[in-house]
Amino acid sequence: MSAGEPFDGEYRVRPLRPLSGETADLAVRAGTALRLAGGPLAFAAVEIVTRRPGSESGMAGIVLPLAEARRRAASSGGGAPLEAALEALSAPRPPWAGLYFDRPLLMGIVNVTPDSFSDGGDFVDPGIAVAHGKALLAAGADILDVGGESTRPRATPVDPAEEARRVEPVIRALAGAGAVVSIDTRHAAVMEAALAAGARIVNDVSGLAGDPRSIEVVARHRAPVVLMHMRGDPATMQDDPVYDCAPLDVLDYLEERIAACEAAGIARADIAVDPGVGFGKRLRHNLAILARLSLLHVTGCPILLGASRKSFISSSIGRGEPPKARLPGSLAAELAALDQGVQILRVHDVAETWQAVQVWRGIRDAG
Repeated sequence: MSAGEPFDGEYRVRPLRPLSGETADLAVRAGTALRLAGGPLAFAAVEIVTRRPGSESGMAGIVLPLAEARRRAASSGGGAPLEAALEALSAPRPPWAGLYFDRPLLMGIVNVTPDSFSDGGDFVDPGIAVAHGKALLAAGADILDVGGESTRPRATPVDPAEEARRVEPVIRALAGAGAVVSIDTRHAAVMEAALAAGARIVNDVSGLAGDPRSIEVVARHRAPVVLMHMRGDPATMQDDPVYDCAPLDVLDYLEERIAACEAAGIARADIAVDPGVGFGKRLRHNLAILARLSLLHVTGCPILLGASRKSFISSSIGRGEPPKARLPGSLAAELAALDQGVQILRVHDVAETWQAVQVWRGIRDAG
């Protein structure tokens, strides 16, 4: 990208240089920074990103202070798209499932499955799953994500009736105990059963594209939903995934799914987006997406990240750690995500993540 003409053609805007605490307050009052998604962080600079086919990353970018970006955009005729992007980046996110984004939220994982990649079989018994969910709540979870089908690479599909049988008693018990429960499923019949049992949120790895009835179910129930990016399906997603530019390809896909949901009657305020780390992506794709997570703020939706115990962690360090030994790498990815304004972390290790987040908040609040 030319430093002199950064706004020629189609471009994307990524918020940079997050500020916090009194520093953020002063910069916002001075007009040199904007609040990031209306939250506690602010951004004083942006990266203007365009596609560059044939380059190693598939993109090119230039970093500018806000005032300079606005000046150059206005002088080149690209001011309206920039201002629209800045509005989306800075607009406060409304409450989602009754939860507010004045601090990072933790979604604790409750896998009622015999074959999940990390804890398969640990919580198959409903009583043990419920006790685990309550322990996660006590440790600091804001949401409990209950799933009855493994979506690990090359997982065997589960019949929706069996999936519903696994999750219904667990959801009913946890919702009855006052938990905000999410159902992790890609099947409309399971969504129906889970919502009837007390789940408030639908978390779909297929972005409501895997089952032709799922959009209608979510719209009819007016349920908050997480739309995730996945290339292919769990059985095929790791069969040589290819991207032109992984961060921008993921953003484009999620915007398409948001548009489809809105057309079906689902309000944008009820949608959260998830880049789908590990779902149809190689190590280089995962790292590129994690490095530019803040691109997703332009959707105007809260961002959920599920990096906990994923295989990219062991691939990054080349030591082959098993899933339950990947907590340090999980925390590193999650704290880096918080620095980009990610609002929700989906995690296995709630107590440890909660502690790390509190320290992160303390440092950030100190400015």
